[in-house]
Amino acid sequence: MEATHKFKKSLKLFDSTALVMGSLIGSGIFIVSSDMARTLGSPGWLMVAWVITGIMTVIAALSYGELAAMMPHAGGQYVYLREAYNPLAGFLYGWTLFTVIQTGTIAAVAMAFGKFLGVMVPWFSEKNIWFELGFLKFNTVHFAAIGSIVILTWINTQGIKAGKIVQNLFTFSKVGILLAFIAAGLFLANNTNAIVINLKIFWQAARLENGQMISVTGFALIAAIAASMVGSLFSSDAWNNITFAAGEVVNPKRNIPLSLLIGTATVMILYFLTNLVYIQALPLRGSADGVTVFERGMQFATNDRLGTASMFGLFGEYAETIMAIFIVISTFGCNNGLILSGARVYYAMANNGLFFRKAGVLNSRSVPAFGLISQSVWASLLCLSGTYGNLLDYVVFAVLIFYVMTILGIFILRVKQPDADRPYKAFGYPVIPAIYVLAALFIMVILLIYKPMYTWPGLIIVLIGIPVYFLRKRSLDIKS
Repeated sequence: MEATHKFKKSLKLFDSTALVMGSLIGSGIFIVSSDMARTLGSPGWLMVAWVITGIMTVIAALSYGELAAMMPHAGGQYVYLREAYNPLAGFLYGWTLFTVIQTGTIAAVAMAFGKFLGVMVPWFSEKNIWFELGFLKFNTVHFAAIGSIVILTWINTQGIKAGKIVQNLFTFSKVGILLAFIAAGLFLANNTNAIVINLKIFWQAARLENGQMISVTGFALIAAIAASMVGSLFSSDAWNNITFAAGEVVNPKRNIPLSLLIGTATVMILYFLTNLVYIQALPLRGSADGVTVFERGMQFATNDRLGTASMFGLFGEYAETIMAIFIVISTFGCNNGLILSGARVYYAMANNGLFFRKAGVLNSRSVPAFGLISQSVWASLLCLSGTYGNLLDYVVFAVLIFYVMTILGIFILRVKQPDADRPYKAFGYPVIPAIYVLAALFIMVILLIYKPMYTWPGLIIVLIGIPVYFLRKRSLDIKS
C-alpha cells in the first residue's frame, strides 16, 4: 500500500528525549506508591522496589537501543518482533498494544487526569453521575478524561510539529516543577515525626491482614516486592514510545538510543527522589479510618493520591492544590506522547495488511489521522470499563510479555542477521540483557500467582490475537 504523503523528519534529540520523559512521567508516580506501601509495609523495601524498577528500565532501554539503531522505522517494537520472530509475533504485539497496552495506559492516565482535576474543581467527581445504564455509570471524571483524549487526538492530527510543541512544553515544564517539589520536600521542609516513625520500621516488611500488620520475610518478601512492582513498572512504562515514531526522528540511529538512555535514566532518578520525599513527609503505615493526612499515612492516602497527600503533609492545604495542578499538567502531557506515538504502530501494521487499511494512510499533514482517531475511540471506551487499578494490572503483564520477547529478539537477530548494520550494540550483551529477561520472567510468574484476576485476562487478550491474525490473513488471501 502506498501512502499519499511521507513522514516528516522533525524530532531531534531534544524532542526525542522529551517524548521519552514525557511519556514516562504521568500519574503513576503520584499514586502507585500508596498501593506498594500496603503490599510491603516498609519504607526500605519500598525504595528497593523502585531501585529494581529503575535498573530494569534502564537496562531495557539500553538493549532496545541496538534494535532502534538497526531498524529505525515507523512502528518500532512491532517491527523488531516481526523481524526477530515472524509476522504473527509482530501482530500480537500490535493487537495487544491497541486493545490494552497503549489504549489502556491512555485511559488510565486520562482517568487520573480527571480525578486530580477534581481536587481543584469538585464538580469533577466520581459521585457526580450524569447517567447510569446497567453496570455503566458516566460521571464527570469520565467527561474530563474522554475530553482530554479527544483534544489531544485532534492536536496530533494537525501534524508532528503540533504534537512536538505540546510535548516539549509539557514535558520540561513538569520536569521543572517536579524538581522544585523534590527540592522543597528534601531540603526546605520535613516532617520529623514521619521520619522517626519510618526509621523504626525501615526494613520491617509487613502485609496488612484483618487490620493487623503481619511480618513478611524470606521468599514471601521477595514475592511481595515482585507483586508490588506492578505499580512501579506501570509508572516506568512507555519509554519505548520513541521507537514507534522512528520514521520522524532526525538521525534516528544516533538520536533514538541516546534519547532512550538520557530519558529513562533521568526519570528513574526523579522517581527515586520523589519517593524519598513521600517517606519524609508521611509515615508509611497508616489507618484507613484515619482522620488526618498523617493518620492515614502513605498506605491510605485518600484515593491513593499520595502526591497531593505528601504536599499537604509538608506545606498544608494550599500546597495540596498546587500539587494537583502539577499532576493535571503531568498527565495531560504524558497522554500527548502516548497518543502521538501509538498511531505509528497501527500505521506500520496497516501497511502489512494487519490493521484497518485507512490507518496506513497519512493525511495532508503527514500523520496517520485514522489511526489516531481509532485509538482515541477505543481508549475512551476503556475509560468507562473499569478502575485505574484494573487497567494498570492488565497493562503491566501484557507489557512484560513483549519486553521479554523483544530483548530475546536481540539474541535471535544476532544469529539470524549477523552482518546487519548495528551502529549501537546492547550494553553488556549478553549478560545484562539476560538479567533483565530473567528478572521480568520472575515478576510475571509472581503476578500470575498473586494477582490472577487481572494478569490472566491480560494473557488471554494476547492469545485472542492468534485467531484474529489468521482470520485477517485468510481474508487477505481471499482478496488477493
